[in-house]
Amino acid sequence: MNGSLFSMKSSRRSLLKAGAAGALSLAAFPARAQEMLAQVEWTEGFDASAPTEQAAQSSRPSLSNQSPFFTEQAIANYTQIASQGGWPTVPTDQTLKVGSEGASVSTLRQRLMITGDLAQTAGDATAFDSFVDAAVRRFQARHGIIPDGVAGGDTLRQMNVPVDMRIQQLQLNLVRLNALPNPMGDRHVMVNVPGAEIETVEGDTVHSRHRGIVGKIDRQTPLLNSKIVLIKFNPYWTVPKSIILKDLIPKMQKDPGYLDRQKIHIYDERAKAEIGWQQINWNSSDAVNYTFRQDPGDLNSMGTVKIEFPSPEGVYMHDTPAKGLFGGNDRFHSSGCVRVQNVREYVYWILENTPDWPKDRITEALTSGERIDAPVADPVPLFFQYITAWATPDNGVQFRDDIYQRDGLGVPQTAQAL
Repeated sequence: MNGSLFSMKSSRRSLLKAGAAGALSLAAFPARAQEMLAQVEWTEGFDASAPTEQAAQSSRPSLSNQSPFFTEQAIANYTQIASQGGWPTVPTDQTLKVGSEGASVSTLRQRLMITGDLAQTAGDATAFDSFVDAAVRRFQARHGIIPDGVAGGDTLRQMNVPVDMRIQQLQLNLVRLNALPNPMGDRHVMVNVPGAEIETVEGDTVHSRHRGIVGKIDRQTPLLNSKIVLIKFNPYWTVPKSIILKDLIPKMQKDPGYLDRQKIHIYDERAKAEIGWQQINWNSSDAVNYTFRQDPGDLNSMGTVKIEFPSPEGVYMHDTPAKGLFGGNDRFHSSGCVRVQNVREYVYWILENTPDWPKDRITEALTSGERIDAPVADPVPLFFQYITAWATPDNGVQFRDDIYQRDGLGVPQTAQAL
């Protein structure tokens, strides 16, 4: 993601010298109670302090209708690399970082040079110096790994994927890229599910980037083309039947006081009269016949914001109090909906052309605790896509784990995505 990775028209001997890498900024979040972090959809709140996701390698969108062109160039370049023998396998018996020396570092340097993450004239041939540190961070960012400059498990696993497999991955995703909506609209939101990454786009420029939390393997985030039509501040949350079955019933069997602590009320089959949890047989599936509704507040599943759009599956985007989850490479924790880091900036942008909702009113609504709806004056096109390999306008080649195993190529994944 950071720095120019290689010239699409160059050979391995004329790879571009990469610029200095800048590690992505990681927001530091206070620890939450273990119970809150353990839940999938229960405990999510408003992120008032997290900065906007730091801009990546350029202000150009990661995915656009130009992506097929750049990806075709990447395929040609990787094919040339393959014809010259590909790249070496970096030994995985040790973790390499600044200060490391020896044959494994030499192999690592060669691997990074071949894909242009490291200039061929940079530093000592056997030393893990600041040049290699910057190159590893560039490689990590291109593969959706939080860049720390340490060449260990997940990073080496990605480095050792053979070039032929990467070519197949690019070719497969070229088909998906050619099927992207065209046009996407002057203002739109792009969510790349495998990367759990969100971009707000105006024209040909990214306004903001946000980390996301997307669906687990057994509760996948659906792909869709829709439009954001409504912002709900301080929403109630009605528990879906799937979560009642998979999460709520098992939780109540072990911890009968859970609903009370989470401020979740139970209503009869007509959703009118409130009943006590004692009236339900938790050793059966009877609970799905009732309505479970969580009050607005810090514990609410959707935090302080719910972003609505038409969806056959009934999914939506929302805030979360479990902010620590945004700090990891593994961001596949939801039951299908998408959680948004720094949701305040996101909502500011969505309502930018809605005259009745200037920033100060949005801020007031977020902190008031009051249930308020804000219809979006100009509904914003929204796209949930599944792209695991592509190239960007700055000549960067990106790869993400095939988290839902749709590529069918057997590409090794990071430990978190397995």
